[in-house]
Amino acid sequence: MIKVENLTKAYGDFLALDRVSFEVGEGEIVGFLGPNGAGKTTTMRILTGFLPATSGKAALAGYDVFTQSMQVRQNVGYLPENNPLYPEMRVREYLMFRAKMKNVPRAERRRRVFESLERCGGAEFAEQLIGTLSKGQRQRAGLADCLLHNPQILILDEPTVGLDPNQIRLVRDLIKDFGKSHTVLLSTHILPEVESVCERFMIINRGRVAAEMTMDELQQSPFIDLEAVAPAAELRAAISKLDGVVSVQQADAATAPDAATASDACRLSLELKAGIDVRAKLHSMMVERQWQLLELRRRALTLEDVFVRITAQDEAAAGAPVEAKEAV
Repeated sequence: MIKVENLTKAYGDFLALDRVSFEVGEGEIVGFLGPNGAGKTTTMRILTGFLPATSGKAALAGYDVFTQSMQVRQNVGYLPENNPLYPEMRVREYLMFRAKMKNVPRAERRRRVFESLERCGGAEFAEQLIGTLSKGQRQRAGLADCLLHNPQILILDEPTVGLDPNQIRLVRDLIKDFGKSHTVLLSTHILPEVESVCERFMIINRGRVAAEMTMDELQQSPFIDLEAVAPAAELRAAISKLDGVVSVQQADAATAPDAATASDACRLSLELKAGIDVRAKLHSMMVERQWQLLELRRRALTLEDVFVRITAQDEAAAGAPVEAKEAV
């Protein structure tokens, strides 16, 4: 439904986007993440026809963004970060105006406005002046605008920014509902929001896609926490020799298991290669050497763990070449 190939945007010598490539399938809700200045909003503006690219290709709903921009706009609903509304207009009046701008047939405009407001919970303030709406109500009015022409794709840039917890929950539920009938590309800094509504996410940093994975892949953590009664140096050396073990570190208090154990217990944190599970080998090794295994568990990663890890690595690289995709 969304296909981007080597998308590049340059401002003089500065590359805002550097050969960005990704795809979003039909019916997916995909989180589009990154620190401030990473290139998220630039990408969204290019995809929605508000900004030209320097080079590369992009197609939405089968239409080329650069040569078929009108067809793209007919199939995309876009909510920018700064929701542009006319404060002197009433909500229903504004949406009727927007429906006309989007070439919704005259005979269908009232119905489309009514259905969009109902779907976004905006019927109660339909006759209010936009200038009198709360932040949450303005966002719902903007979401209703996105739905007027029944687009196949929704591109939402920070839809919950500035909202209170109750409003965030309401908009989050709306996005989940949108995913039943639309493809959604969602940009947000609220990482738990992505974990709760998205099936997959991408992290963009310094103008490049730095990581891309599904929520299921996120749960397949490459880290294991171990606690045992054994000589620390010998235990670390033995574990380091196992196939699939990338590193063995002394666990700190934040990652160590909570169980009360003997004072000479050794706590370690293991990083494994992707798709490798060494727990059975670890157990056999401990039995063979007559070391006492107290606890062995896979440590679940959060989206925040991955985000911080990826962006920190890129910051450390400080301008060094980065591969298009990186596995965590």
